[in-house]
Parts: sequence; C-alpha cells; structure tokens
Amino acid sequence: MGRVREVAPGVFRVRDTCNVYVVRDDATRTGVAIDFGSGLVLDHLAQMGVERLTHVLMTHHHRDQAQGLPRAAAAGVEVHVPPVERDLFSRVDDMWATRPIINDYNLREDRFSLLEPVPVAGLVPEYRTGTWGGVELEVHPTPGHTTGSVTYVLTRGDRRIAFTGDLIYAPGKVWSLAATQWSYTGNEGPGMTVISCLLLQRERLDLLLPSHGEPMDEPGTALALLAERMQRYVDSRRPFPWDLETRLVHPYARVTEHLLINRSSLATSYVLLSRSGAALVIDYGYDMTTGLPEGRDRASRRPWLASLDALRGGFGVTSVEVALATHYHDDHVAGLALLRDVEGTQTWVPENVAPVIANPMHHDLPCQWYDPVPVDRELPLGETFQWREYAITVHDLPGHTRYAAAFELEVDGTTVLVTGDQQDGEGIPGRRRETLNYQYRNLFRPEDYRRSAALYRRVAPGLMVSGHWEPRWVDDGYLDMLSDQGEELVRLHEELLPSGELDLGPGSQLARLTPYRCHPEVGERFELTATVRNPHPRPAEATLRLDVPAGWSVEPATATVGVGVDESATVTFAVQPSGGEHRRARCAVDVTIGDLALGQHAEALIDVRAPLDQAAQRDPTGQHGQAGSADGTLLDRAGQRRG
Repeated sequence: MGRVREVAPGVFRVRDTCNVYVVRDDATRTGVAIDFGSGLVLDHLAQMGVERLTHVLMTHHHRDQAQGLPRAAAAGVEVHVPPVERDLFSRVDDMWATRPIINDYNLREDRFSLLEPVPVAGLVPEYRTGTWGGVELEVHPTPGHTTGSVTYVLTRGDRRIAFTGDLIYAPGKVWSLAATQWSYTGNEGPGMTVISCLLLQRERLDLLLPSHGEPMDEPGTALALLAERMQRYVDSRRPFPWDLETRLVHPYARVTEHLLINRSSLATSYVLLSRSGAALVIDYGYDMTTGLPEGRDRASRRPWLASLDALRGGFGVTSVEVALATHYHDDHVAGLALLRDVEGTQTWVPENVAPVIANPMHHDLPCQWYDPVPVDRELPLGETFQWREYAITVHDLPGHTRYAAAFELEVDGTTVLVTGDQQDGEGIPGRRRETLNYQYRNLFRPEDYRRSAALYRRVAPGLMVSGHWEPRWVDDGYLDMLSDQGEELVRLHEELLPSGELDLGPGSQLARLTPYRCHPEVGERFELTATVRNPHPRPAEATLRLDVPAGWSVEPATATVGVGVDESATVTFAVQPSGGEHRRARCAVDVTIGDLALGQHAEALIDVRAPLDQAAQRDPTGQHGQAGSADGTLLDRAGQRRG
C-alpha cells in the first residue's frame, strides 16, 4: 500500500508515525494538515496536488503526532493546538523540568510529548467552527486518549468527515488503553472515552479518520461498539456499575421546580430557570467529569460544556444568560471563560472575588485557575441585583476562603442560600459534627465561621446548597450547631496561637509580596509591592528589605514605615533584572516589625522571558481561544460570520 492515499475527495492520508491527513483547498492549491507525525508529509505535497501547507491542526500532544513540528515551523506552517494542551507544545520544557519521575503515581502519558517547545500560532476553538487556509472545520472536544484531545469535522458536499485522533482505532477498539489511565486507580480516561463516543454519535458523521487504523465508513456503529465495550471495561474496574450514558443524558436533577443541580460536575453547579427559558448558572468548573486526573498542570484539567444539550433538551433552556461564582477556586470557575466564549454567557462575580479571577498571577492563593477569567459585571457585597424574575442578594462569606460570597434568593417559595464550599451541610445535631471547610492558605480567620453562622441566622434559609455536598434543608437545630461550632473554632485558635503581646494571625504570615508571579521581558524593569501587618498591640516601625538574585538591582535597598495597631502598610520596590531569561527566579522580602525579626518572610517568583517567547504564547485571535478564520473573522458555533 502506498504511503499517500486519497481517502475522500480532496482529503489525503500520509502514513507516518501516525496517520497525517491533508485537506486540500482546490482554489489555492494549499493544504491544511491534521497532525504532523515526523514531518514526512512535507516530502509528498506534490502527490496530493498541494503546493504548500498553510496550517497544521493537532488533535493531541503525543510525540507520534507531533515530533515533526519543528519542520513545520521551519517551513512557515502555522501550528494550532488544543487549548487544554497548549503548554505541552509551546512550554513543554517546563513539563520536562518539573515533572516528577521518582515515586510517581501520575500515570498520564504527558511524558510522551515533544522533547523541545515549538512556536504555537493559535488555539483551536472548541465547540466552534474555524477556517484555516480556506478549509472550514468544526472543533469538538473528545477527551479519552488524552485529557485535551479534540476531533475535527469537515463537511465536503453532503459528507461529514471526522478526524478523531486516537479516540478510536477501529470499530470497538482503541490504539492504547494505557493512554487512558490518567490516575493510579481511577477510570477518568476510559469514562471520558465512553462520553466522547456518545457525543460524536450525535454529529451525523459519514467517515471516521483515525490517527492509527483504517478509515471507518460506519461511524455510528464503530463509536457505539467502542462506547459499549469501554463501558464494560469501566465497570470491570469498579465495585458497582457506572451508567455513563445516563450521566450524559440526564446530568441535571430538580432541587425545586426551578432550581437544578448538576450531578455530573465538579464542583457542583446549580442552574436557576426563568419562565422566559433563560438560565443562570451558579459556579461552573469541571462539567461532566469522570474524576480529576493526576497532576496539577494545565493539561490535566479539562473544562467543557458536555451537559448543556441536556439542559436545553430536558428543561427547555433557550440560553445560559449569566454565570455567577461563589469563589475563585478552579473547580468553581474553570469553565466560565469557555461558557462565555461559546454561549455568550455573561460572568457576574462578587466584588471580592472578581479581582482574584481576573488576575490570578497577582495572588499567592491555592486552587486558582491558570488564566484570567473575564468579568462582565462586579456584584457589590451586601446588595441585591435582579436577574429576570429573581432578586438575588450577595453576602460576604469568608471562611473557606477570604474571597467568597453567598447568594440569597427565593425560588419556588423557598429562601435558598448558596454557600459554595463553606461547610459540608451533613452535620446532625447530637450525632455528627458539621465539617467546617477552612484552609489557612485561603486566608481563613477564626472569626469567619462565627460571622457566617450569624449570617445564616439573619437570612433564615429554608434550603442551603453547597459545592460538594447534598442540598441541606435547614432547621433551628442545624443553625444552633453552626453557631456553637463557630464559637468553638474561635476558642481553639485563641488557646493554640500566641495572643496578648503578639497577634500572628492563624496563617502566621505578616507580610506578602504582590504580584506573586510576574513575567517581565529580558531587561524590563518591574515592581513588587510588600504589604506588612503590625502584630503588636502598639504602633511599630517595620523595616523591609527586598532580596533579589545576584546581579539584579532594587530600589529602595531598604525601607522603614510606621504601622498602627491592627493596621497594614505597603512599600513598593522597583527591580531591574540582569542577564538573560530566568525561570522562577526568587525574590524575598526580609521583614522586621518592632523587635520581631521575621527574616525572608514572603517570596515572589519571576519568569524573565525573551520577547519572542512571549509572542509565541499569545493567542492570535485575542479572544481567549475564540474561533477565528484566516482573515480574523470570528465565527459562532454554527460557523456563521459575526462582527
């Protein structure tokens, strides 16, 4: 069999380390490649009637798909990649520098990645249609073989052709089961394979073109067989069966007539239904999840919109108009930008949460999402806003994290309070304690749960709903228990921590540097601001010195500021880096407050990058991965031009 074969009119397969497909644009005699293998495709363009390749679109990051990409870059071919896996192309050196290899329980095949980074021209727009080199393709998320895998669908005449990567090898078969094992004992990848096959069956496909294997001209049968077999495989590794098709078709359940809970998401999302057909979502992190894979890198986390069809079909939702966020943690906000880009959903965020998700690099806080989340409206704390027929009040709710809010609303005659991750809601007075979900790095204060208990008393909700536990119908006994545990928490911290002459606070951190991470270019001057709190019961002088890497300079060298009782003060330092690029260079502020010497009490991390490297990371559409045609025209989900 020859190395090059026309598998559909104007669509060619080149046998290489994987199947590389080329879609020819007859008008320009150019081509677009799906995956790239070793780059052998560049040696066979004439056989396909193609003068040059304009773009290569990657289905996933594995090396058998991508090892020839340096040839593509050298030939001037633009490389476009799945958004979830972008770092495994353009910043794969970071993965190689940081990936654990000893005592390693992370079984994801992220090490089957490129050996060196390649420049990435853009991110493919999931759930939308884009045009590259005159070729129009739909982009469908299809996790399974990897977390970030995508499938491209081409319409040629009356045929719909899917380039499926390694989702499927042959009817009912995959190229690798090992690749689907994303954690040591979990079923995340096999479960996602089932769901991806079920979703692709809805696309009325006529031909499947896999990265390994032969074309499949009965896509529905091939995908259904794989879904059925993989479902049995998932069940064989679990104590009880897990009906993934039901999970996909019926992810939502009614809490009340107009309040839904998403049973498939992590964290739990809630949907408020309007009589108009519009919907408001509260928190939107990882939809339709089968569990979180091992790792904390970007490519281990998959936001998508897999439950929305069920929302439309099962509950008559015509639009998801607004999304709210209770707090900034990734499992509550990871999908907001995608929801906004694809569905046009506006993000309305409490004023104490908005600055964190809009600029995550500024803050040294755990569990943040990797990218800024655009905020369309900041919601003032303590005030009520109107959405459709609902009045919703925003309450400050520190505890789980300092930057959190509760939403109070009346639904179907019941006062509902949405409390995020504040507590588990599973306490039973006299039998089981409530779990108060606080973490010190989230900037918890012992009085926070006293305050939240008082808030619950004032609001007197009939129902409380949270981010990871079952909805809780509320009675006075439950509120009494929360009040008692809030007081107990204050007493415990008073007993255990220094008090009187020294108030270190529960986190024992008296100074911080912001931004915690910044990315100046080589030779670019930047600023770090130190904020220091006085722990003494009297005014004190604080002396601050910023320690920087050898050869760097800083102004001022030291600074002294007066700080009142229970007050904070700030000092801004101007830093001039020297030399070339640096990865995670460390700066630390040395702090003395009165007679309390704390040493290098807080740090910041600096990535000094070459200008070219920064440009390579930039999404050329400027739309957070929104779809773009070759001339920059944005396309909606149906591929219609807009703007």
